Amino acid sequence: MPRRARLCLPNVPLHIIQRGNNRQACFYADEDYRKYLEWLQEYAAKTGCVIHAYVLMTNHVHLLVSVLDGGSAGSLMKALGQRYVQYVNRSYKRSGTLWEGRFRSCLTQEETYLLACQRYIELNPVRAGMVEHPAEYRWSSYRANAQGEADALVKPHPLYEALGRDAAGREAAYRELFRYELEPGLVDEIRRATNGNYALGNERFAEQVAAALGRRAVPGRSGRPRNAAEVDSGEMFGG
Repeated sequence: MPRRARLCLPNVPLHIIQRGNNRQACFYADEDYRKYLEWLQEYAAKTGCVIHAYVLMTNHVHLLVSVLDGGSAGSLMKALGQRYVQYVNRSYKRSGTLWEGRFRSCLTQEETYLLACQRYIELNPVRAGMVEHPAEYRWSSYRANAQGEADALVKPHPLYEALGRDAAGREAAYRELFRYELEPGLVDEIRRATNGNYALGNERFAEQVAAALGRRAVPGRSGRPRNAAEVDSGEMFGG
């Protein structure tokens, strides 16, 4: 069965998961995490990707990115993955693959899902039982987004910027979002969309993605997606 083509559009946030092969570890020491983040910043700049949120878990990585064009995310993950695998194989005298084939991803509707997706990403260590609070975990964007810790990798999305009039206000408003757990149904929705390479958003958003790309953006009935003229008029990817 052929693999589904990845959904990717310029300036529409993309949630990415890259897992270790057979769920095995990808990071073994602090230096490994530092090297990955160093190269993530380097290749993000080279490929036109902007990183809004991230977490590096022991055996997988989550990123929330915006891209300049449809091929940017693939270029980023290919270059970064190859560089990091070479480093790991050399450092630990191993050979072979490290990653589980293709990365998984979903286009994310900004108004409804973007900040929820950031919380989903930065709460991963809490859900995994590694820490009690996301601020306790070193290898994520939470400290940058919620506490103002310097992190040259993180570039806030405009929706984050709209949380407050200044940095202190935005950080306080963002921390407030973490007072409440993500609803289990929302967590499942994010997982299904990302694992299936579907659009994460409401029906209108899915229709707009399908019209822009000419293929289905959600699970369900087969058939030709409606073209852009058939989708209700209005700003593309609006609420």
